Amino acid sequence: MAGLKKLDTVATVAWLGWVESREATLRSEPLKAVGATLEGFPGEDHGGVTRPSCSRVLALYPERGTTIRNTRQLSIVSEEELAEIAETLELEHLSPDLIGASLVVSGLPNFSHIPPGTRLQAPSGATITVDVENGPCNFPAKEIEDTHPGHGKGFKAAAMGKRGVTAWIEREGRIALGDPLSVFIPDQPAWAGH
Repeated sequence: MAGLKKLDTVATVAWLGWVESREATLRSEPLKAVGATLEGFPGEDHGGVTRPSCSRVLALYPERGTTIRNTRQLSIVSEEELAEIAETLELEHLSPDLIGASLVVSGLPNFSHIPPGTRLQAPSGATITVDVENGPCNFPAKEIEDTHPGHGKGFKAAAMGKRGVTAWIEREGRIALGDPLSVFIPDQPAWAGH
């Protein structure tokens, strides 16, 4: 059975946020710290142990709204990739709240392609498990356009391969701005079967 291998690389929590109501807005509100639970960030609209299936899993669950485990509690992006997206959109800075981010990490190059199953562990023991790459969609484009007229419509193309990952809380605990995050990757070779 494959285990997890701790990397020498350490990420840093550069930003935290939560979305109160996706129906009202995708924008996330900044936090200084959060007591993460097995349901995600308390009160966050993406939280919960389960969720209804969506268009991203139609191949598995053709009937939208099927109850499935919630592996999309968090949206994590990297500071470095946000800067690349901003540059492509010809913006000085792209604020993570505009794309509904839960967490921004710094120090992990090519973060959007980190292996599924990777764990990010805070000093408190709080542990986040990476699910999969988060493909860009059009919802952030509207928020970006509202704040930076003329720059939102290019978001989806600019964020391809740089939109970060979706993740879920594996172990509860406190996560705060500036926390170092230990990185544990699956200790297995890449699958050559596809």
